Amino acid sequence: MTKPLRIAFMGSPDIAVHVLAALIEAGHEIACVYSQPPRPAGRGKKLTPTAVHRYAETQGLDVRTPKSLKPAEEKARFAALGLDAAVVVAYGLILPQAVLDAPRLGCMNMHASLLPRWRGAAPIQRAIMADDEMTGVQAMMMEAGLDTGPVLATEEARIFPFETAGSLHDRLAELAADLAPRALEGLADGSLKPVPQAEDGATYAAKITTDDRQIDWSKPASDVDCQIRGLSPFPGAWFNWTPKDGDEPIRVKALMSKLSDQTHDAAPGTLLDDSLLVACGDGHAVRLLNLQKPGSRAMDADDFLRGNRIEAGSGFE
Repeated sequence: MTKPLRIAFMGSPDIAVHVLAALIEAGHEIACVYSQPPRPAGRGKKLTPTAVHRYAETQGLDVRTPKSLKPAEEKARFAALGLDAAVVVAYGLILPQAVLDAPRLGCMNMHASLLPRWRGAAPIQRAIMADDEMTGVQAMMMEAGLDTGPVLATEEARIFPFETAGSLHDRLAELAADLAPRALEGLADGSLKPVPQAEDGATYAAKITTDDRQIDWSKPASDVDCQIRGLSPFPGAWFNWTPKDGDEPIRVKALMSKLSDQTHDAAPGTLLDDSLLVACGDGHAVRLLNLQKPGSRAMDADDFLRGNRIEAGSGFE
């Protein structure tokens, strides 16, 4: 390895923790960690630091949580760190040009897709929701555009038929942790040269919205299945169900599903059997395997049905 580099690490969620830990293990000097500010969470709405913030504190690292890097004083504080490089993983703030230019070697971003496909905030979820067969992790040099910079190194990964966003996240986190130190070393010693992204095939991985989460049973079964798995375990796709003895519909999360070979001519949302096989709009069906009611834990279908009577012929909204 080249001599240890003085770097800033900028990230927020769990996937970024794996990369930070790998950079520490590789012997680099972490001059500072930047992360999103603590936000209210849980029933008590207690201010809760990000996963990266919590981990960095256990390592005795200096943590900064500015709401923005645009103020002149924040740019000056960053420049004063005297960095060789910055490594960014799902940080969540825009880096002004002055910040991008401050480190000697620039700012390297670890992105969880095969660029230019799925630039943006939710590449893991969007890849599964779109039924992609392949994804991966790429080390890219940052520039002013959103995930448009040239790529240093790539690790590909197949998306399995029953993959959820959670399982794919965990696999990509391991790939990113392995790739980041190697890419940083290649950047420092010149053995890796940034290659411009292809101009064709760019797609945008927009943040997940409430509309993205609501299940529309009139869509093809494959679309519904990909939506459920792509949003599991968080934030979860949902549908409304009115219990037989209830007056108001309740919002139920569907956290796992699988496609069925069974065909039908029933209305979308109709239960085709007593085991949560739901009719979709293309004449095919999806079987729900894991569900969660408000205020309850996630349950396998059998456990869910023990406490909730749902008969064939009834329906979900």
